[in-house]
Amino acid sequence: MTRPAPALTPLPEILIEPVVRGALLEDLGRAGDITTDAIVTDGLTTRMDFTARQNGVVAGLDAARLAFRLMDPAIRFEVKEPDGTVVNPGTVIATVDGPAGGILTGERTALNILCRLSGIASATAALVDAVKGHRAAIACTRKTTPGLRPLEKYAVRAGGGSNHRFGLDDAVLVKDNHIAIAGGIRPAYERVKAYVGHMVKIEIEVDTLAQLEEVLTLDVDAVLLDNMTPEVLREAVQMVGGRLLTEASGRVNRETAPAIAASGVDLISVGWITHSAPILDIGLDFAAG
Repeated sequence: MTRPAPALTPLPEILIEPVVRGALLEDLGRAGDITTDAIVTDGLTTRMDFTARQNGVVAGLDAARLAFRLMDPAIRFEVKEPDGTVVNPGTVIATVDGPAGGILTGERTALNILCRLSGIASATAALVDAVKGHRAAIACTRKTTPGLRPLEKYAVRAGGGSNHRFGLDDAVLVKDNHIAIAGGIRPAYERVKAYVGHMVKIEIEVDTLAQLEEVLTLDVDAVLLDNMTPEVLREAVQMVGGRLLTEASGRVNRETAPAIAASGVDLISVGWITHSAPILDIGLDFAAG
């Protein structure tokens, strides 16, 4: 039993290709796949299925396809359940057929990326499900695996989540250490406002309602309410009164997320969905028949 995937814009291949190529080169080392080269004869073909071994959400099929194509363009890859689809144990996600050597050599890279991104999508979907009925969106952070940020943020979208800033250069987030070094919220804000262009949004992190009061006197776009209890978050949302976008972070999991969302915040940002989500177990096995 599967659930249809949401509308999802695929990543441009130019963002995926360096990651997949680098992973293949790392695996091939200095001499290539000596096991497969010794065993597989020229002209041998095979067909295999990518099969889900647990419940989850699929993400990363374009990267898996590319891993095989880079090994051998003659390999065919057919998607059965697209990215964003909810799958159950036994669901065939995709099939691959063609030259056996290229399939065997590329399978671990394809599975590593597919299982990792599907794990992120699945963790995101679980949190999205936990806050249903509330306005809060689940958002990722910059706590991503070095080199994999575009893919991991894509996986968050596949799971129904939203993306926070992609890097240090596309939005301002004034955090506690910035405030400490600047000597306070207002001096930090004033330096930022004088530095960035009119198209750049500004968000400031606060730990207390007193800090929030100060932020509300400034011309900012969003406030990050860090490590506040649901009760304090509710009071903070009332103080903001819709003037700024409110974002909650800290100690978010499937159990705590509903109460955080019930406070009325606009966003809940979660680092662990990208840095610590378990993989989704997916196998690549000989196709039946």
